[in-house]
Amino acid sequence: MRVVFCCSCSIPRRITNIIPNHISPKFLCFNSEPSYSKHLSLKWPQRVIFHALTGALSFGLLFSAPFSSATESLLLQIPSPPSSEYCREEEQDQTVETAPELVTNEAIVEEAWEIVNDSFLDAGKHRWSPERWMQKREDLISSSIQTRSKAHDIIRRLLASLGDPYTRFISPSQFSKMAKYDVTGIGINLRELPDVDGRIRLKVLGIILDSPAHAAGVRQGDEILSVNGVDVRGKPAFEVSSMLQGPTETFVTIEVKHGNCGPIQSIEVQRQLVARSPVFYRLEQMENGITSVGYIRLKEFNALARKDLVIAMKRLQDLGASNFILDLRDNLGGLVQVGIEVAKLFLNEGETVIYTVGRDPQFQKVIIAESAPMVTTPVIVLVNHNTASASEIVATALHDNCKAVLVGERTFGKGLIQSVFELHDGSGVVVTVGKYVTPKRMDINGNGIEPDFRSIPAWDEITKHLLQCHLQRQG
Repeated sequence: MRVVFCCSCSIPRRITNIIPNHISPKFLCFNSEPSYSKHLSLKWPQRVIFHALTGALSFGLLFSAPFSSATESLLLQIPSPPSSEYCREEEQDQTVETAPELVTNEAIVEEAWEIVNDSFLDAGKHRWSPERWMQKREDLISSSIQTRSKAHDIIRRLLASLGDPYTRFISPSQFSKMAKYDVTGIGINLRELPDVDGRIRLKVLGIILDSPAHAAGVRQGDEILSVNGVDVRGKPAFEVSSMLQGPTETFVTIEVKHGNCGPIQSIEVQRQLVARSPVFYRLEQMENGITSVGYIRLKEFNALARKDLVIAMKRLQDLGASNFILDLRDNLGGLVQVGIEVAKLFLNEGETVIYTVGRDPQFQKVIIAESAPMVTTPVIVLVNHNTASASEIVATALHDNCKAVLVGERTFGKGLIQSVFELHDGSGVVVTVGKYVTPKRMDINGNGIEPDFRSIPAWDEITKHLLQCHLQRQG
């Protein structure tokens, strides 16, 4: 998952990048593209815990499913002891962390103020400016804050003054709940970590006490080397999480390296928690039986979405499907990186999936497809007012690259990137740090996407529409 990790922090606290996906805070978004950044603080090192690409890139794993029973357990957050030169280098990057109970109320408020000052992107109300924000700091430090509750209230008012509905305060109890979500089915959370050669390593970022993985011998800080004999080094975290999942009470064999430099061990783990497949598909006959169409309903972008979508497309092709309908109605999003990977299944190598923009250079990116598409025939994408976030990434990527027509209603319009920062007292702040725009440079947020047709047209009309799209792209 994409983790925006603070190298200057003493211990990477918690989790699998979580971030709200839809308006309701109960929808979480995980990220998965490896990205590591230092947040320079005037007084306290900031910890960017979840990179939330709500509707945007990131290896944003946007997750819209409710918490599983794993949320009732605790995540172990114990760093592995260094044992080699590489480990010693990691240790040098760490700083001594002030114990939460020693952090003053004023320091907590200033910590939140600094996060906004360094990272916030004003994507709508235009209420933020460096001058006005500095004046708020001067007002804050002019008086003492007597209680922690008062400090939290001040942070809430500070963030509310920005006029951004997605930038908000998270209480310690809420933050703790966000830190306990398991998407692997065996009780671990993974993060991507680049080594000195630039290769991606997958490490256990959090492990649930008494989970199958913990009982079998997996530990915090372990590196995942293979799953059922398949080498996973270099693979994205969301893909490996999908490989770890399976039916309840079946077994998965994982090869781990304990710590940064410890021994390698093969461990058999019994699965307990399982994500449900979000894919439903069938073969339909349209236009009086002349055209065989593969209909695929994608309910959310969870860790199984891409894998199950590929299976569905291959089976439908074997059954004779010549065209496809991808139904994204009422799909509020999910894992954003999965949405990006799903879009790539339909795009030619080199075509743009999405752009991201933000104050920080890490949010100024172009995401492109790296391989040939699975489908080259025209696609219909069904959308409505509840098609949001990762779903809008897929819809616009196919639409703007002339691979599909959009049919239905204007989409929701959620295109902001949030990051979740943990404060030193266990509370946190969700801050809008960027946004995404479509391959045609359209800002989706607050606007949505207007469909090409209100109802499904004839396939020859779709072909003409996409041909005209290609001609316009060529100038």
